[in-house]
Amino acid sequence: MESRLRIAGEAVQPVLVMFPLGLFAMAAIFDVADLLGAPQFLGALAYWNIVAGLVGGVLATVAGAIDTAYVAHGTAAKRAGVLRTLGSMGVLILFAVILILRMRTPDRVAGGGLLAVELLALAAAGFVAWHGSDLADRHRPAALARAQARHRWY
Repeated sequence: MESRLRIAGEAVQPVLVMFPLGLFAMAAIFDVADLLGAPQFLGALAYWNIVAGLVGGVLATVAGAIDTAYVAHGTAAKRAGVLRTLGSMGVLILFAVILILRMRTPDRVAGGGLLAVELLALAAAGFVAWHGSDLADRHRPAALARAQARHRWY
Protein backbone atom coordinates (compact mmCIF):
# COMPACT_ATOMS: atom_id res chain seq x y z
CA MET A 1 0.00 0.00 0.00
CA GLU A 2 1.65 3.21 -1.14
CA SER A 3 1.14 6.29 1.00
CA ARG A 4 -0.63 9.25 -0.62
CA LEU A 5 0.12 11.67 2.20
CA ARG A 6 3.75 12.70 1.64
CA ILE A 7 6.11 15.50 2.58
CA ALA A 8 9.30 15.91 0.54
CA GLY A 9 8.61 12.58 -1.12
CA GLU A 10 8.44 10.64 2.16
CA ALA A 11 5.35 9.01 3.63
CA VAL A 12 4.04 10.90 6.67
CA GLN A 13 2.17 8.14 8.52
CA PRO A 14 5.13 5.83 9.31
CA VAL A 15 7.03 8.77 10.76
CA LEU A 16 4.08 9.93 12.85
CA VAL A 17 3.59 6.45 14.33
CA MET A 18 6.99 6.50 16.05
CA PHE A 19 6.25 9.51 18.27
CA PRO A 20 3.26 8.06 20.17
CA LEU A 21 4.99 4.69 20.48
CA GLY A 22 8.01 6.34 22.07
CA LEU A 23 5.88 8.50 24.35
CA PHE A 24 3.76 5.55 25.49
CA ALA A 25 6.89 3.46 26.11
CA MET A 26 8.48 6.24 28.16
CA ALA A 27 5.25 6.62 30.15
CA ALA A 28 5.39 2.93 31.05
CA ILE A 29 9.07 3.20 32.02
CA PHE A 30 8.36 6.25 34.19
CA ASP A 31 5.43 4.46 35.86
CA VAL A 32 7.55 1.40 36.62
CA ALA A 33 10.23 3.64 38.10
CA ASP A 34 7.61 5.51 40.13
CA LEU A 35 6.22 2.26 41.56
CA LEU A 36 9.72 1.08 42.40
CA GLY A 37 10.33 4.16 44.57
CA ALA A 38 11.72 6.81 42.23
CA PRO A 39 10.69 10.43 42.75
CA GLN A 40 6.94 10.95 42.48
CA PHE A 41 7.19 13.52 39.68
CA LEU A 42 7.90 10.62 37.30
CA GLY A 43 4.27 9.54 37.65
CA ALA A 44 3.12 13.01 36.61
CA LEU A 45 5.63 12.97 33.76
CA ALA A 46 4.22 9.63 32.59
CA TYR A 47 0.75 11.18 32.65
CA TRP A 48 1.86 14.00 30.36
CA ASN A 49 3.64 11.55 28.08
CA ILE A 50 0.32 9.75 27.63
CA VAL A 51 -1.39 13.06 26.82
CA ALA A 52 1.23 13.88 24.17
CA GLY A 53 1.12 10.30 22.88
CA LEU A 54 -2.63 10.52 22.41
CA VAL A 55 -2.29 13.73 20.40
CA GLY A 56 0.42 12.18 18.22
CA GLY A 57 -1.56 8.95 17.93
CA VAL A 58 -4.63 10.78 16.67
CA LEU A 59 -2.50 12.54 14.04
CA ALA A 60 -0.92 9.24 12.96
CA THR A 61 -4.31 7.52 12.80
CA VAL A 62 -5.77 10.34 10.71
CA ALA A 63 -2.80 10.13 8.33
CA GLY A 64 -3.28 6.36 8.06
CA ALA A 65 -7.00 6.81 7.41
CA ILE A 66 -6.25 9.30 4.64
CA ASP A 67 -3.88 6.78 3.04
CA THR A 68 -6.50 4.05 3.34
CA ALA A 69 -9.19 6.24 1.80
CA TYR A 70 -7.28 6.38 -1.49
CA VAL A 71 -6.92 2.61 -1.86
CA ALA A 72 -9.31 0.83 -4.23
CA HIS A 73 -12.31 -0.81 -2.55
CA GLY A 74 -12.40 -4.59 -2.25
CA THR A 75 -8.64 -5.07 -2.35
CA ALA A 76 -6.43 -6.76 0.22
CA ALA A 77 -4.59 -3.47 0.74
CA LYS A 78 -7.87 -1.73 1.62
CA ARG A 79 -8.70 -4.42 4.20
CA ALA A 80 -5.20 -4.14 5.63
CA GLY A 81 -5.48 -0.37 5.91
CA VAL A 82 -8.86 -0.58 7.61
CA LEU A 83 -7.51 -3.15 10.10
CA ARG A 84 -4.51 -0.92 10.82
CA THR A 85 -6.78 2.08 11.41
CA LEU A 86 -9.15 0.11 13.67
CA GLY A 87 -6.23 -1.29 15.65
CA SER A 88 -4.76 2.19 16.09
CA MET A 89 -8.11 3.52 17.28
CA GLY A 90 -8.42 0.64 19.76
CA VAL A 91 -4.99 1.40 21.23
CA LEU A 92 -5.85 5.10 21.48
CA ILE A 93 -9.08 4.26 23.29
CA LEU A 94 -7.16 2.09 25.78
CA PHE A 95 -4.69 4.89 26.51
CA ALA A 96 -7.53 7.42 26.77
CA VAL A 97 -9.20 5.22 29.40
CA ILE A 98 -5.88 5.00 31.27
CA LEU A 99 -5.60 8.78 31.11
CA ILE A 100 -9.14 9.28 32.41
CA LEU A 101 -8.52 6.90 35.32
CA ARG A 102 -5.29 8.71 36.16
CA MET A 103 -7.13 12.04 36.31
CA ARG A 104 -8.95 10.75 39.39
CA THR A 105 -5.74 10.59 41.45
CA PRO A 106 -4.33 13.81 42.92
CA ASP A 107 -0.77 13.27 41.68
CA ARG A 108 -1.77 11.66 38.35
CA VAL A 109 0.16 8.49 39.26
CA ALA A 110 -0.76 4.94 38.27
CA GLY A 111 -1.17 2.05 40.63
CA GLY A 112 -0.09 -1.53 39.96
CA GLY A 113 -3.30 -2.56 38.22
CA LEU A 114 -3.36 0.48 35.96
CA LEU A 115 0.30 -0.11 35.10
CA ALA A 116 -0.57 -3.66 34.02
CA VAL A 117 -3.28 -2.31 31.71
CA GLU A 118 -0.81 0.29 30.42
CA LEU A 119 1.74 -2.42 29.61
CA LEU A 120 -0.93 -4.43 27.78
CA ALA A 121 -1.93 -1.33 25.80
CA LEU A 122 1.74 -0.70 24.97
CA ALA A 123 2.12 -4.28 23.74
CA ALA A 124 -1.02 -3.84 21.62
CA ALA A 125 0.40 -0.60 20.20
CA GLY A 126 3.63 -2.35 19.27
CA PHE A 127 1.73 -5.17 17.61
CA VAL A 128 -0.48 -2.79 15.62
CA ALA A 129 2.55 -0.80 14.46
CA TRP A 130 4.46 -3.94 13.49
CA HIS A 131 1.46 -5.52 11.78
CA GLY A 132 0.63 -2.27 9.98
CA SER A 133 4.15 -1.93 8.62
CA ASP A 134 4.18 -5.59 7.59
CA LEU A 135 0.89 -5.13 5.75
CA ALA A 136 2.07 -1.92 4.11
CA ASP A 137 5.25 -3.61 2.86
CA ARG A 138 3.33 -6.61 1.58
CA HIS A 139 0.78 -4.53 -0.34
CA ARG A 140 2.99 -1.95 -2.00
CA PRO A 141 3.10 -1.93 -5.79
CA ALA A 142 5.54 -4.45 -7.31
CA ALA A 143 7.13 -1.80 -9.55
CA LEU A 144 7.88 0.35 -6.51
CA ALA A 145 9.37 -2.63 -4.65
CA ARG A 146 11.68 -3.43 -7.59
CA ALA A 147 12.77 0.21 -7.91
CA GLN A 148 13.55 0.44 -4.20
CA ALA A 149 15.49 -2.83 -4.31
CA ARG A 150 17.73 -1.44 -7.07
CA HIS A 151 18.53 1.72 -5.13
CA ARG A 152 19.65 0.28 -1.81
CA TRP A 153 22.69 1.85 -0.18
CA TYR A 154 23.98 -1.31 1.49
